Amino acid sequence: FNQVESDKLRMDRAVPDTRHDHCRHKLWKSDLPASSVVITFHNEARSALLRTVVSVLKKSPPHLVKEIILVDDYSDNPEDGALLGKIEKIRVLRNDRREGLMRSRVRGADAATAPVLTFLDSHCECNAHWLEPLLERVAEDKTRVVSPIIDVINMDNFQYVGASADLKGGFDWNLVFKWDYMTLDQRRARQGNPIAPIKTPMIAGGLFVMDKEYFEQLGKYDMMMDVWGGENLEISFRVWQCGGSLEIIPCSRVGHVFRKQHPYTFPGGSGTVFARNTRRAAEVWMDEYKNFYYAAVPSARNVPYGNIQSRLELKKRVGCKPFKWYLENVYPELRNLHKRVPDHQDIAFGALQQGGNCLDTLGHFADGVVGVYECHNAGGNQVVREWALTKDKSVKHMDLCLTVVDRTAGSLIKLQGCRENDSRQKWEQIESNSKLRHVGSNLCLDSRSARMGGLTVEVCSQSLSQQWKFTLNLQS
Repeated sequence: FNQVESDKLRMDRAVPDTRHDHCRHKLWKSDLPASSVVITFHNEARSALLRTVVSVLKKSPPHLVKEIILVDDYSDNPEDGALLGKIEKIRVLRNDRREGLMRSRVRGADAATAPVLTFLDSHCECNAHWLEPLLERVAEDKTRVVSPIIDVINMDNFQYVGASADLKGGFDWNLVFKWDYMTLDQRRARQGNPIAPIKTPMIAGGLFVMDKEYFEQLGKYDMMMDVWGGENLEISFRVWQCGGSLEIIPCSRVGHVFRKQHPYTFPGGSGTVFARNTRRAAEVWMDEYKNFYYAAVPSARNVPYGNIQSRLELKKRVGCKPFKWYLENVYPELRNLHKRVPDHQDIAFGALQQGGNCLDTLGHFADGVVGVYECHNAGGNQVVREWALTKDKSVKHMDLCLTVVDRTAGSLIKLQGCRENDSRQKWEQIESNSKLRHVGSNLCLDSRSARMGGLTVEVCSQSLSQQWKFTLNLQS
Protein backbone atom coordinates (compact mmCIF):
# COMPACT_ATOMS: atom_id res chain seq x y z
CA PHE A 1 0.00 0.00 0.00
CA ASN A 2 0.96 3.68 -0.04
CA GLN A 3 3.36 3.85 2.89
CA VAL A 4 4.10 7.53 2.31
CA GLU A 5 0.42 8.31 2.88
CA SER A 6 0.31 5.98 5.87
CA ASP A 7 3.30 7.70 7.45
CA LYS A 8 1.57 11.10 7.20
CA LEU A 9 -1.38 10.02 9.34
CA ARG A 10 -1.65 10.45 13.09
CA MET A 11 -1.22 7.26 15.05
CA ASP A 12 -4.58 7.94 16.74
CA ARG A 13 -6.46 9.54 13.85
CA ALA A 14 -10.24 9.81 14.02
CA VAL A 15 -12.25 7.51 11.76
CA PRO A 16 -15.99 7.75 11.02
CA ASP A 17 -18.31 5.73 13.25
CA THR A 18 -19.79 3.37 10.66
CA ARG A 19 -22.05 1.42 13.01
CA HIS A 20 -25.83 1.26 12.70
CA ASP A 21 -27.59 3.87 14.86
CA HIS A 22 -29.05 1.11 17.04
CA CYS A 23 -25.54 0.11 18.12
CA ARG A 24 -24.81 3.54 19.59
CA HIS A 25 -27.62 3.19 22.13
CA LYS A 26 -26.96 -0.43 23.07
CA LEU A 27 -25.55 -1.25 26.50
CA TRP A 28 -23.08 -4.10 26.75
CA LYS A 29 -22.71 -6.43 29.71
CA SER A 30 -20.35 -5.20 32.41
CA ASP A 31 -18.85 -8.58 33.33
CA LEU A 32 -17.28 -9.50 30.00
CA PRO A 33 -14.08 -11.57 29.95
CA ALA A 34 -10.76 -9.94 29.12
CA SER A 35 -9.00 -10.75 25.86
CA SER A 36 -5.45 -11.23 24.66
CA VAL A 37 -5.07 -9.51 21.28
CA VAL A 38 -2.70 -11.43 18.99
CA ILE A 39 -1.22 -9.55 16.02
CA THR A 40 1.32 -11.19 13.72
CA PHE A 41 3.41 -9.22 11.27
CA HIS A 42 6.25 -9.53 8.79
CA ASN A 43 7.92 -6.41 7.38
CA GLU A 44 4.85 -4.33 8.17
CA ALA A 45 5.06 -0.55 7.77
CA ARG A 46 5.75 0.81 11.24
CA SER A 47 3.09 3.49 10.89
CA ALA A 48 0.39 0.93 10.00
CA LEU A 49 1.41 -1.41 12.80
CA LEU A 50 1.49 1.42 15.34
CA ARG A 51 -1.97 2.65 14.26
CA THR A 52 -3.31 -0.88 14.68
CA VAL A 53 -1.95 -1.13 18.22
CA VAL A 54 -3.02 2.37 19.24
CA SER A 55 -6.55 1.83 17.89
CA VAL A 56 -6.88 -1.32 20.01
CA LEU A 57 -5.77 0.54 23.14
CA LYS A 58 -7.79 3.71 22.47
CA LYS A 59 -11.03 2.12 21.25
CA SER A 60 -11.29 -0.68 23.85
CA PRO A 61 -12.28 -0.52 27.53
CA PRO A 62 -8.92 -0.96 29.32
CA HIS A 63 -10.11 -3.83 31.51
CA LEU A 64 -11.07 -5.88 28.42
CA VAL A 65 -7.59 -5.84 26.85
CA LYS A 66 -5.30 -7.81 29.12
CA GLU A 67 -2.40 -7.68 26.68
CA ILE A 68 -1.44 -7.21 23.07
CA ILE A 69 0.90 -9.93 21.85
CA LEU A 70 2.88 -8.94 18.77
CA VAL A 71 4.45 -11.87 16.96
CA ASP A 72 7.24 -10.68 14.67
CA ASP A 73 7.51 -13.34 11.97
CA TYR A 74 11.21 -12.75 11.34
CA SER A 75 10.96 -9.26 9.87
CA ASP A 76 14.11 -7.92 8.23
CA ASN A 77 14.46 -5.27 10.95
CA PRO A 78 14.06 -6.64 14.50
CA GLU A 79 13.46 -3.09 15.76
CA ASP A 80 10.03 -2.98 14.06
CA GLY A 81 8.45 -4.81 16.97
CA ALA A 82 11.00 -4.20 19.69
CA LEU A 83 10.20 -0.48 19.85
CA LEU A 84 6.49 -1.22 20.40
CA GLY A 85 7.35 -3.53 23.28
CA LYS A 86 8.01 -0.44 25.40
CA ILE A 87 4.29 0.43 25.37
CA GLU A 88 2.27 -0.75 28.36
CA LYS A 89 0.38 -4.04 27.84
CA ILE A 90 2.38 -4.95 24.74
CA ARG A 91 4.48 -8.11 24.62
CA VAL A 92 6.68 -8.83 21.61
CA LEU A 93 7.66 -12.32 20.50
CA ARG A 94 10.10 -12.67 17.60
CA ASN A 95 10.44 -15.84 15.54
CA ASP A 96 14.02 -16.90 14.87
CA ARG A 97 13.00 -18.00 11.38
CA ARG A 98 10.06 -17.42 9.04
CA GLU A 99 7.05 -19.41 10.31
CA GLY A 100 4.07 -17.91 8.47
CA LEU A 101 0.71 -16.69 9.72
CA MET A 102 -0.67 -19.92 11.19
CA ARG A 103 2.31 -21.00 13.27
CA SER A 104 2.90 -17.40 14.37
CA ARG A 105 -0.68 -17.04 15.54
CA VAL A 106 -0.46 -20.30 17.45
CA ARG A 107 2.71 -19.08 19.16
CA GLY A 108 0.90 -15.92 20.20
CA ALA A 109 -2.16 -17.85 21.37
CA ASP A 110 -0.01 -20.24 23.41
CA ALA A 111 1.56 -17.26 25.18
CA ALA A 112 -1.79 -15.56 25.85
CA THR A 113 -3.00 -15.33 29.45
CA ALA A 114 -6.56 -14.07 28.93
CA PRO A 115 -9.52 -16.47 28.51
CA VAL A 116 -10.46 -15.06 25.09
CA LEU A 117 -8.28 -14.63 22.00
CA THR A 118 -8.67 -11.76 19.55
CA PHE A 119 -6.77 -12.15 16.28
CA LEU A 120 -6.10 -9.06 14.17
CA ASP A 121 -4.07 -8.32 11.08
CA SER A 122 -1.25 -5.79 11.40
CA HIS A 123 -2.88 -3.10 9.22
CA CYS A 124 -6.21 -2.43 10.93
CA GLU A 125 -7.98 0.41 12.71
CA CYS A 126 -10.57 -0.50 15.31
CA ASN A 127 -13.76 1.54 15.47
CA ALA A 128 -15.80 2.69 18.46
CA HIS A 129 -16.85 -0.05 20.90
CA TRP A 130 -15.64 -2.75 18.54
CA LEU A 131 -14.62 -5.24 21.21
CA GLU A 132 -17.59 -5.42 23.58
CA PRO A 133 -20.13 -6.91 21.13
CA LEU A 134 -17.62 -9.59 20.09
CA LEU A 135 -16.77 -10.58 23.65
CA GLU A 136 -20.44 -10.64 24.65
CA ARG A 137 -21.29 -13.25 22.01
CA VAL A 138 -18.36 -15.47 23.00
CA ALA A 139 -19.10 -15.07 26.72
CA GLU A 140 -22.66 -16.32 26.10
CA ASP A 141 -21.46 -19.38 24.16
CA LYS A 142 -17.80 -20.33 23.95
CA THR A 143 -18.38 -22.31 20.73
CA ARG A 144 -19.10 -19.10 18.83
CA VAL A 145 -16.33 -17.69 16.67
CA VAL A 146 -17.16 -14.08 15.87
CA SER A 147 -15.89 -11.48 13.45
CA PRO A 148 -16.53 -7.75 13.03
CA ILE A 149 -17.84 -6.18 9.87
CA ILE A 150 -14.62 -5.37 8.04
CA ASP A 151 -14.60 -1.78 6.80
CA VAL A 152 -12.28 -0.79 3.96
CA ILE A 153 -9.21 1.40 4.35
CA ASN A 154 -8.19 2.53 0.88
CA MET A 155 -4.66 1.33 0.14
CA ASP A 156 -3.78 4.48 -1.83
CA ASN A 157 -5.17 7.37 0.23
CA PHE A 158 -6.13 5.58 3.48
CA GLN A 159 -9.69 6.85 3.39
CA TYR A 160 -11.85 4.85 5.82
CA VAL A 161 -15.06 3.59 4.16
CA GLY A 162 -17.86 1.67 5.86
CA ALA A 163 -18.66 -1.75 4.40
CA SER A 164 -22.12 -3.15 3.71
CA ALA A 165 -23.83 -4.96 6.57
CA ASP A 166 -25.60 -7.27 4.11
CA LEU A 167 -22.62 -9.53 3.39
CA LYS A 168 -21.61 -13.02 4.46
CA GLY A 169 -18.43 -14.94 3.76
CA GLY A 170 -18.56 -17.67 1.13
CA PHE A 171 -16.60 -19.44 -1.58
CA ASP A 172 -16.82 -21.04 -5.00
CA TRP A 173 -15.55 -24.50 -5.91
CA ASN A 174 -12.08 -23.08 -6.50
CA LEU A 175 -12.13 -22.52 -2.72
CA VAL A 176 -11.28 -18.84 -3.01
CA PHE A 177 -13.01 -16.70 -0.38
CA LYS A 178 -15.62 -14.21 -1.57
CA TRP A 179 -18.34 -12.04 -0.11
CA ASP A 180 -21.94 -13.12 -0.74
CA TYR A 181 -24.88 -10.74 -0.46
CA MET A 182 -27.66 -12.00 1.75
CA THR A 183 -30.73 -13.14 -0.13
CA LEU A 184 -33.72 -10.82 -0.30
CA ASP A 185 -35.57 -13.03 2.20
CA GLN A 186 -32.64 -12.90 4.61
CA ARG A 187 -32.47 -9.11 4.39
CA ARG A 188 -36.21 -8.79 4.95
CA ALA A 189 -36.01 -11.05 7.99
CA ARG A 190 -33.43 -8.69 9.51
CA GLN A 191 -35.46 -5.52 9.09
CA GLY A 192 -36.90 -5.86 12.59
CA ASN A 193 -33.44 -6.24 14.12
CA PRO A 194 -30.76 -4.97 11.73
CA ILE A 195 -27.96 -5.42 14.30
CA ALA A 196 -28.62 -9.10 15.00
CA PRO A 197 -25.61 -11.43 14.54
CA ILE A 198 -25.18 -12.78 11.01
CA LYS A 199 -24.48 -16.49 10.63
CA THR A 200 -21.71 -16.81 8.05
CA PRO A 201 -20.46 -19.96 6.28
CA MET A 202 -16.93 -18.58 6.28
CA ILE A 203 -14.87 -15.83 7.87
CA ALA A 204 -12.31 -13.74 6.03
CA GLY A 205 -9.81 -15.02 8.57
CA GLY A 206 -7.78 -11.96 9.48
CA LEU A 207 -9.98 -10.63 12.29
CA PHE A 208 -11.92 -12.79 14.74
CA VAL A 209 -12.52 -13.53 18.42
CA MET A 210 -12.56 -17.04 19.93
CA ASP A 211 -12.52 -18.61 23.38
CA LYS A 212 -8.94 -19.72 24.11
CA GLU A 213 -9.90 -23.09 25.56
CA TYR A 214 -12.16 -23.78 22.57
CA PHE A 215 -9.40 -22.73 20.17
CA GLU A 216 -7.16 -25.35 21.76
CA GLN A 217 -9.88 -28.01 21.93
CA LEU A 218 -10.59 -27.59 18.20
CA GLY A 219 -6.96 -28.04 17.20
CA LYS A 220 -5.72 -24.42 16.99
CA TYR A 221 -4.46 -24.07 13.37
CA ASP A 222 -3.10 -26.66 10.96
CA MET A 223 0.58 -26.22 11.81
CA MET A 224 1.67 -27.75 8.51
CA MET A 225 0.08 -24.98 6.48
CA ASP A 226 2.72 -22.55 5.25
CA VAL A 227 3.01 -18.74 5.20
CA TRP A 228 -0.53 -17.58 4.37
CA GLY A 229 -3.68 -18.67 2.56
CA GLY A 230 -6.38 -21.28 3.04
CA GLU A 231 -6.31 -21.04 6.84
CA ASN A 232 -9.66 -19.20 6.96
CA LEU A 233 -11.21 -21.96 4.85
CA GLU A 234 -9.84 -24.65 7.15
CA ILE A 235 -10.88 -23.01 10.42
CA SER A 236 -14.34 -22.16 9.03
CA PHE A 237 -15.04 -25.75 7.98
CA ARG A 238 -13.62 -27.04 11.26
CA VAL A 239 -15.65 -24.76 13.51
CA TRP A 240 -18.95 -25.49 11.78
CA GLN A 241 -18.40 -29.22 11.27
CA CYS A 242 -17.16 -29.76 14.82
CA GLY A 243 -20.07 -28.19 16.69
CA GLY A 244 -19.33 -24.47 16.71
CA SER A 245 -20.67 -21.54 14.71
CA LEU A 246 -19.35 -18.48 12.88
CA GLU A 247 -20.95 -15.07 13.17
CA ILE A 248 -20.41 -11.55 11.86
CA ILE A 249 -21.41 -8.98 14.50
CA PRO A 250 -22.81 -5.79 12.92
CA CYS A 251 -22.13 -3.58 15.96
CA SER A 252 -18.42 -4.35 15.72
CA ARG A 253 -16.50 -2.51 13.00
CA VAL A 254 -12.79 -2.73 12.22
CA GLY A 255 -11.12 -1.10 9.22
CA HIS A 256 -8.63 -3.13 7.19
CA VAL A 257 -6.18 -2.20 4.43
CA PHE A 258 -6.87 -4.57 1.53
CA ARG A 259 -3.69 -4.85 -0.53
CA LYS A 260 -3.34 -5.94 -4.14
CA GLN A 261 -0.52 -8.29 -3.26
CA HIS A 262 1.41 -9.50 -0.25
CA PRO A 263 4.58 -7.62 0.62
CA TYR A 264 6.51 -10.73 1.56
CA THR A 265 7.90 -13.70 -0.30
CA PHE A 266 6.43 -17.19 -0.39
CA PRO A 267 8.98 -20.02 -0.59
CA GLY A 268 7.94 -21.90 -3.73
CA GLY A 269 5.68 -19.09 -4.95
CA SER A 270 2.38 -17.79 -3.57
CA GLY A 271 0.25 -19.90 -5.93
CA THR A 272 1.92 -23.14 -4.89
CA VAL A 273 1.71 -22.31 -1.18
CA PHE A 274 -1.96 -21.36 -1.46
CA ALA A 275 -2.73 -24.55 -3.42
CA ARG A 276 -0.89 -26.68 -0.85
CA ASN A 277 -2.76 -25.12 2.06
CA THR A 278 -6.10 -25.26 0.30
CA ARG A 279 -5.55 -28.86 -0.69
CA ARG A 280 -4.83 -29.76 2.95
CA ALA A 281 -8.15 -28.20 3.96
CA ALA A 282 -10.01 -30.00 1.16
CA GLU A 283 -8.46 -33.40 1.91
CA VAL A 284 -9.30 -33.20 5.62
CA TRP A 285 -12.71 -31.54 5.67
CA MET A 286 -14.49 -31.89 2.32
CA ASP A 287 -14.82 -35.68 2.08
CA GLU A 288 -15.87 -36.75 -1.42
CA TYR A 289 -16.77 -33.15 -2.31
CA LYS A 290 -13.05 -32.41 -2.65
CA ASN A 291 -13.40 -33.76 -6.20
CA PHE A 292 -15.35 -30.64 -7.15
CA TYR A 293 -12.41 -28.52 -6.01
CA TYR A 294 -10.03 -30.60 -8.12
CA ALA A 295 -12.38 -30.26 -11.08
CA ALA A 296 -12.32 -26.47 -10.69
CA VAL A 297 -8.55 -26.34 -10.08
CA PRO A 298 -7.05 -29.40 -11.86
CA SER A 299 -3.48 -28.20 -11.28
CA ALA A 300 -3.97 -28.59 -7.52
CA ARG A 301 -3.74 -32.38 -7.92
CA ASN A 302 -0.04 -31.96 -8.73
CA VAL A 303 0.80 -30.01 -5.56
CA PRO A 304 2.08 -32.15 -2.65
CA TYR A 305 0.14 -31.45 0.54
CA GLY A 306 2.09 -33.38 3.17
CA ASN A 307 0.87 -35.64 5.95
CA ILE A 308 -2.67 -34.95 7.22
CA GLN A 309 -3.03 -37.90 9.58
CA SER A 310 -3.04 -35.80 12.76
CA ARG A 311 -5.81 -33.56 11.38
CA LEU A 312 -7.91 -36.56 10.37
CA GLU A 313 -7.45 -37.97 13.87
CA LEU A 314 -8.56 -34.62 15.33
CA LYS A 315 -11.67 -34.71 13.13
CA LYS A 316 -12.52 -38.19 14.41
CA ARG A 317 -11.67 -37.45 18.05
CA VAL A 318 -13.84 -34.33 18.23
CA GLY A 319 -16.70 -36.08 16.42
CA CYS A 320 -17.02 -33.67 13.51
CA LYS A 321 -19.86 -33.80 11.00
CA PRO A 322 -19.37 -34.60 7.29
CA PHE A 323 -19.05 -31.90 4.66
CA LYS A 324 -22.47 -32.88 3.29
CA TRP A 325 -23.97 -31.64 6.57
CA TYR A 326 -22.13 -28.33 6.16
CA LEU A 327 -23.52 -27.84 2.65
CA GLU A 328 -27.06 -28.69 3.70
CA ASN A 329 -27.19 -26.77 6.97
CA VAL A 330 -24.62 -23.97 6.82
CA TYR A 331 -24.28 -23.01 3.16
CA PRO A 332 -27.64 -23.94 1.60
CA GLU A 333 -27.13 -21.14 -0.93
CA LEU A 334 -24.93 -23.64 -2.77
CA ARG A 335 -28.08 -25.67 -3.35
CA ASN A 336 -30.35 -23.01 -4.77
CA LEU A 337 -31.06 -22.74 -8.47
CA HIS A 338 -28.12 -20.45 -9.08
CA LYS A 339 -25.53 -22.58 -7.31
CA ARG A 340 -26.64 -26.20 -7.14
CA VAL A 341 -24.10 -28.54 -5.57
CA PRO A 342 -22.82 -31.11 -8.07
CA ASP A 343 -24.21 -34.61 -7.68
CA HIS A 344 -21.89 -37.58 -7.34
CA GLN A 345 -23.46 -39.00 -10.49
CA ASP A 346 -22.20 -36.01 -12.46
CA ILE A 347 -19.32 -36.37 -14.91
CA ALA A 348 -19.33 -32.67 -15.80
CA PHE A 349 -21.18 -29.79 -14.27
CA GLY A 350 -21.93 -26.07 -14.40
CA ALA A 351 -22.46 -23.55 -17.15
CA LEU A 352 -22.10 -25.15 -20.60
CA GLN A 353 -20.10 -22.53 -22.46
CA GLN A 354 -19.17 -21.86 -26.05
CA GLY A 355 -16.81 -18.90 -26.05
CA GLY A 356 -18.67 -16.05 -24.41
CA ASN A 357 -22.06 -17.72 -24.85
CA CYS A 358 -23.80 -20.21 -22.60
CA LEU A 359 -26.38 -22.93 -23.15
CA ASP A 360 -29.68 -21.27 -22.30
CA THR A 361 -33.22 -22.57 -21.82
CA LEU A 362 -34.49 -19.30 -23.37
CA GLY A 363 -37.24 -19.37 -20.76
CA HIS A 364 -38.66 -22.62 -22.14
CA PHE A 365 -39.63 -25.65 -20.11
CA ALA A 366 -40.74 -29.16 -21.11
CA ASP A 367 -40.71 -29.68 -24.89
CA GLY A 368 -39.13 -26.29 -25.51
CA VAL A 369 -36.04 -25.72 -27.64
CA VAL A 370 -32.72 -24.58 -26.19
CA GLY A 371 -30.30 -22.00 -27.52
CA VAL A 372 -27.26 -19.97 -26.58
CA TYR A 373 -27.12 -16.55 -25.01
CA GLU A 374 -24.34 -14.31 -23.75
CA CYS A 375 -23.14 -15.68 -20.41
CA HIS A 376 -24.47 -13.35 -17.74
CA ASN A 377 -23.50 -15.25 -14.57
CA ALA A 378 -26.77 -14.32 -12.98
CA GLY A 379 -28.72 -17.55 -13.03
CA GLY A 380 -32.05 -16.95 -14.71
CA ASN A 381 -32.61 -19.02 -17.85
CA GLN A 382 -29.02 -20.21 -17.92
CA VAL A 383 -29.18 -21.19 -14.25
CA VAL A 384 -25.42 -20.97 -13.99
CA ARG A 385 -23.77 -24.15 -12.66
CA GLU A 386 -27.02 -26.05 -13.24
CA TRP A 387 -26.26 -28.21 -16.30
CA ALA A 388 -24.79 -31.64 -15.70
CA LEU A 389 -23.57 -34.56 -17.79
CA THR A 390 -24.30 -37.63 -15.68
CA LYS A 391 -22.77 -41.08 -15.56
CA ASP A 392 -25.85 -42.48 -17.32
CA LYS A 393 -25.04 -40.09 -20.22
CA SER A 394 -27.85 -37.55 -19.69
CA VAL A 395 -27.35 -33.79 -20.06
CA LYS A 396 -29.67 -32.54 -17.34
CA HIS A 397 -31.19 -29.26 -16.28
CA MET A 398 -33.14 -29.97 -13.06
CA ASP A 399 -35.45 -32.84 -14.11
CA LEU A 400 -35.26 -32.07 -17.85
CA CYS A 401 -32.80 -33.59 -20.33
CA LEU A 402 -31.43 -32.56 -23.73
CA THR A 403 -33.33 -34.72 -26.20
CA VAL A 404 -32.74 -35.30 -29.93
CA VAL A 405 -36.06 -35.03 -31.79
CA ASP A 406 -34.85 -37.49 -34.45
CA ARG A 407 -31.50 -39.01 -35.32
CA THR A 408 -30.71 -37.06 -38.50
CA ALA A 409 -28.40 -34.12 -39.09
CA GLY A 410 -30.21 -30.84 -38.52
CA SER A 411 -32.58 -32.30 -35.94
CA LEU A 412 -33.65 -29.89 -33.20
CA ILE A 413 -32.74 -30.39 -29.54
CA LYS A 414 -35.54 -30.08 -27.01
CA LEU A 415 -35.88 -30.19 -23.23
CA GLN A 416 -37.93 -33.20 -22.21
CA GLY A 417 -38.48 -35.08 -18.98
CA CYS A 418 -35.53 -37.34 -18.23
CA ARG A 419 -36.16 -41.03 -18.94
CA GLU A 420 -33.58 -43.59 -17.86
CA ASN A 421 -33.51 -45.71 -21.02
CA ASP A 422 -34.41 -43.13 -23.68
CA SER A 423 -31.65 -43.39 -26.30
CA ARG A 424 -32.57 -39.93 -27.62
CA GLN A 425 -31.17 -38.49 -24.36
CA LYS A 426 -27.76 -40.19 -24.32
CA TRP A 427 -24.65 -38.01 -24.79
CA GLU A 428 -20.91 -38.36 -24.35
CA GLN A 429 -17.94 -36.02 -24.34
CA ILE A 430 -15.34 -36.54 -27.06
CA GLU A 431 -12.09 -34.93 -28.21
CA SER A 432 -10.69 -34.01 -24.78
CA ASN A 433 -14.12 -33.12 -23.44
CA SER A 434 -14.54 -30.34 -26.00
CA LYS A 435 -17.64 -31.72 -27.80
CA LEU A 436 -20.92 -33.40 -26.91
CA ARG A 437 -21.83 -36.31 -29.20
CA HIS A 438 -25.23 -37.94 -29.27
CA VAL A 439 -24.59 -41.65 -28.69
CA GLY A 440 -27.30 -43.10 -30.94
CA SER A 441 -26.64 -40.97 -34.02
CA ASN A 442 -22.94 -40.05 -33.61
CA LEU A 443 -23.95 -36.45 -34.36
CA CYS A 444 -22.61 -33.50 -32.34
CA LEU A 445 -24.41 -30.73 -30.47
CA ASP A 446 -24.21 -27.64 -32.68
CA SER A 447 -25.18 -23.98 -32.29
CA ARG A 448 -25.02 -22.90 -35.95
CA SER A 449 -28.81 -22.62 -36.20
CA ALA A 450 -29.32 -21.22 -32.72
CA ARG A 451 -30.44 -17.78 -33.91
CA MET A 452 -32.96 -19.23 -36.34
CA GLY A 453 -34.63 -21.88 -34.25
CA GLY A 454 -32.48 -23.51 -31.61
CA LEU A 455 -29.64 -25.97 -31.13
CA THR A 456 -29.35 -28.97 -33.43
CA VAL A 457 -27.21 -32.05 -33.94
CA GLU A 458 -24.91 -32.02 -36.97
CA VAL A 459 -22.17 -34.17 -38.49
CA CYS A 460 -19.20 -33.82 -36.13
CA SER A 461 -16.58 -31.38 -37.41
CA GLN A 462 -13.97 -28.92 -36.15
CA SER A 463 -16.48 -26.07 -36.31
CA LEU A 464 -16.45 -23.65 -33.38
CA SER A 465 -20.22 -24.09 -33.21
CA GLN A 466 -19.55 -27.59 -31.82
CA GLN A 467 -17.06 -26.57 -29.10
CA TRP A 468 -18.58 -26.84 -25.62
CA LYS A 469 -17.03 -26.63 -22.17
CA PHE A 470 -18.54 -27.31 -18.74
CA THR A 471 -17.46 -25.15 -15.81
CA LEU A 472 -16.32 -28.27 -13.97
CA ASN A 473 -15.19 -31.52 -15.52
CA LEU A 474 -15.22 -34.12 -12.76
CA GLN A 475 -13.38 -36.82 -14.68
CA SER A 476 -9.74 -36.92 -13.59
